[in-house]
Amino acid sequence: MTVEQDASPGRARGRDAAPVLPEPRGPLSRAVIDMLADPAQPPPPSGAASADPYGEDLQLALHVCYELHYRGFAGVDPEREWDPELLRLRGALETVFLDALRTDTAPVPAAGDGGDAHAELRDVLDGLLTEPAGDGGGVAGHLRETGQWWQLREHAAHRSVYHLKEADPHAFVIPRLRGRAKTALVAVEHDEFGGGRPDRIHSGLYADLLEDLALDPAYGAYVDAAPAAMLATVNMMSCFGLHRSLRGALVGHFAAAEITTAPAARRMVRVLERFGAGPRALLFYTEHIEADAVHEQVLRHDVIGGLLADEPELAGDVTFGVRATGLLEDRLAAHLLGAWRADPPRTSLRRPLPPAPPPAPRPAAAVPGRR
Repeated sequence: MTVEQDASPGRARGRDAAPVLPEPRGPLSRAVIDMLADPAQPPPPSGAASADPYGEDLQLALHVCYELHYRGFAGVDPEREWDPELLRLRGALETVFLDALRTDTAPVPAAGDGGDAHAELRDVLDGLLTEPAGDGGGVAGHLRETGQWWQLREHAAHRSVYHLKEADPHAFVIPRLRGRAKTALVAVEHDEFGGGRPDRIHSGLYADLLEDLALDPAYGAYVDAAPAAMLATVNMMSCFGLHRSLRGALVGHFAAAEITTAPAARRMVRVLERFGAGPRALLFYTEHIEADAVHEQVLRHDVIGGLLADEPELAGDVTFGVRATGLLEDRLAAHLLGAWRADPPRTSLRRPLPPAPPPAPRPAAAVPGRR
């Protein structure tokens, strides 16, 4: 079968429209969605303890709970953000998810073992600078060497779940920091939000990329199509950001993301050039090459350095954030490559995208650069 043959139409909306509630994927997500759709719906027993922590049902339920702290949903009262029953259910879901993340990442030194924890964190951060061997270049390598146009578009649709709210989850940690760490993190966020220029906000640049690839730029447009492996990467950010007790983990995640973004962006520029993507698609990634090379140093030396100067006991939490990020990104990459390298290749989304022709060949031109 070809991916395009089973395409189903998306729900086209304006870029700034509130997202609609997604379709449930099991009893947990149905309970959350039903409670939001009907305020009179009684809260059910959570059932979270027996759920698959990385499964479709739990991850969608968490995603819907977290979205109440971002843009919410069309037709849902904004006051539901602080509904005590939804918060109770969300807490049960988070416990299952966090327990799995802690179990599935390498052990973190016990509290009080400050010297060892700091040394381990240095090793973990240094490891992010080394390209993994034997993975064939990962997702970007596959797209660059043998990938197909529909696979590039799927990759963009997956990543839209985060990039259309890029850096928003990290803003939650700002009031939980102080001094040098806070100042440095705000400086990074200032760049993420366009450096004072609304036309350069990274979420807007990604919406432009989606349009260039003939995809829907509306916020939340591909949540229904995104599998649990994608939702989990964003849920982790929201979970870390919304809990003061996890501020170290959020800083670790942010550092891991910024350290690895510049080389990943270079690879994606080559991928987009291979497919003849337009300048708006290229700009999203070229914008990140120079910026995130600087951000890497700021996050490592000023944000992490400042945080641990004030609260050295958080070194283990920072390490946990770095490792959890790697764990979930590896799971997502395995999901994508498992689908695309199958015989025959299959969609990595829960539903195929509507077809779109690849761009016409265009003459070689300079890659758009950073402002």
